[in-house]
Amino acid sequence: MRGKIIKGIAGFYYVYGEDDTSYACKAKGIFRKDNQKPLVGDDVEFEITDPKDKEGNVTILLPRKNSLIRPAVANVDQALVIFAIDKPKPNFMLLDRFLINMSWEQVPAAICFNKTDLGCEEEMESLRNIYEPCGYRVLFTSALKEEGLSELMEFLKGKTTVVAGPSGVGKSSITNSTQGDIRMETGEISRKLKRGRHTTRHSQIIPVGSDTFLVDTPGFSSLFLPEMEEDELKSHFPEFEKYEEKCRFMQGCRHIHEPGCAVKEALEKGLISRGRYENYLDLHRELAEKKKY
Repeated sequence: MRGKIIKGIAGFYYVYGEDDTSYACKAKGIFRKDNQKPLVGDDVEFEITDPKDKEGNVTILLPRKNSLIRPAVANVDQALVIFAIDKPKPNFMLLDRFLINMSWEQVPAAICFNKTDLGCEEEMESLRNIYEPCGYRVLFTSALKEEGLSELMEFLKGKTTVVAGPSGVGKSSITNSTQGDIRMETGEISRKLKRGRHTTRHSQIIPVGSDTFLVDTPGFSSLFLPEMEEDELKSHFPEFEKYEEKCRFMQGCRHIHEPGCAVKEALEKGLISRGRYENYLDLHRELAEKKKY
């Protein structure tokens, strides 16, 4: 049978099979011999060894289309970062760090602002005007009032989506609302391992529909930038791209102090978000300082 690894812990791999059932599996020794390590998100072939207790062995790792380091997960189609309109207010630096990380990994990203019941149309329009010109899909939801969830489900449909967000923004409520009648069969797995209450430290995949999965990523409170040169950072701010060819020093312009910089001209005209640009400057300094040490 084929399936997808939805969680890995204590030497077990929990595989969500084609029959919409979760199996606790061991990896065959051949993987260790071939220096292969299964990842959450891997598509696999597995054999059922105990249908009653839903246990099996992973026998074949199918080819990966990609894999991420943070979080350690394979076969990701897209990413969704969730923030609240209010309570708590969005941390835009954290948001930009996430977007840069996904850009570095070449994973398309979208942004969901939850708790629209606490905001107003002006706030939503302002957020849309910052991020949509950068090429990011912007979604608005209220998990409390069940608003915007159908558009969100349409975005998720048929994809494996990394979902991240700081605490308090309603990520769990949104994740639960997308699951419908599908639930991971983790009860007996937790009893076997006696570790159920600790599994949130690990990335896990939540099936939410046919070929539709969410990758829940714990530990989102701080994000480090990828190992890049400071001059590479500008390529992960997509709103700069259409102005760069007009810079006087087109190839070497960092869009900081250079004369004749079209990006800075666009900034002064209000065509680029000042908040995003200031985050760019702070992150550029961070990379430069890191290089010194």
